Amino acid sequence: MTTKKIAILISGTGTNAVNLIKYFDKSTVAKIQLIISTKKASPALKSAEIFGVDTVFFNNESFKKSGVVLNYLRSKGVNFIVLAGFLIKLPKDIIDSYNKKIVNIHPSLLPKFGGKGMYGMFVHRAVIESQETESGISIHYVSEEYDKGDVVFQSKVKIDKGDTAEVLAKKIQRLEHRFLPVVVERIISDLL
Repeated sequence: MTTKKIAILISGTGTNAVNLIKYFDKSTVAKIQLIISTKKASPALKSAEIFGVDTVFFNNESFKKSGVVLNYLRSKGVNFIVLAGFLIKLPKDIIDSYNKKIVNIHPSLLPKFGGKGMYGMFVHRAVIESQETESGISIHYVSEEYDKGDVVFQSKVKIDKGDTAEVLAKKIQRLEHRFLPVVVERIISDLL
């Protein structure tokens, strides 16, 4: 099997991106080819460079220009894309070109608390305010609608009485770090 080349797209601090880089560092299944960030000062970019992973900044407008990001992905030989805290809606040309080869990690049990504007602490606050007894993560294929692609994997965590959105965020991040690399590897290996 040929080693797959993964691009990770981020808009924040990139803790999941760094986790993926470390996980696939010595892998023969896949390697992290590049990180595309919409945040110039993301801490993940420095970590990526330490591991020899290419990094590039694209502003929001670049994603609206037909073919710009898609052509860059192709030029790097990318076979698979992971959205990890990426806040921009992907253009149709990328989704069509990488059909069933783009996954997103979402910090709730979809379909609950998904859709436009539901990311990060917005999700955790909504979950706490709704008095849910559990939350979790969803890893799903990306479609043209926010958080509507087929769910590949979910994992749950109990919400304890008195948990705040901040406490829930830490629980969710632990799930993300534990499961995202394994699920990506299984998808790439055609095991999911």
